[in-house]
Amino acid sequence: MSGVWVFKNNGVIRLVENPQAETSSRRKALVHLPSGQVVSSYSMLEQILTGLGWERYYEGDPDLFQFHKRSSIDLISLPRDFSKFNSVYMYDIVIKNPNVFHVRDV
Repeated sequence: MSGVWVFKNNGVIRLVENPQAETSSRRKALVHLPSGQVVSSYSMLEQILTGLGWERYYEGDPDLFQFHKRSSIDLISLPRDFSKFNSVYMYDIVIKNPNVFHVRDV
């Protein structure tokens, strides 16, 4: 049995077998590096992406909020519901916009 024993203030002891997994479950935030602001809505994200040359793409799946860039084949697809916007989508934006966005733990 390997892992880390965690002792709580109330006397409860438990074994955490993969302590890295526990720390990675923290919430993530997409940060716009030039302004230092956390992206908190799709309207804010759309404004930033438009400034970077991205355009709304309306011909795809109606359940997705999508952007494309005429100068590339890249497509950013996001769930319509911002509450479902998670780190997978954030990292997709970071990869397609290097040095503009960063994902941080909240």
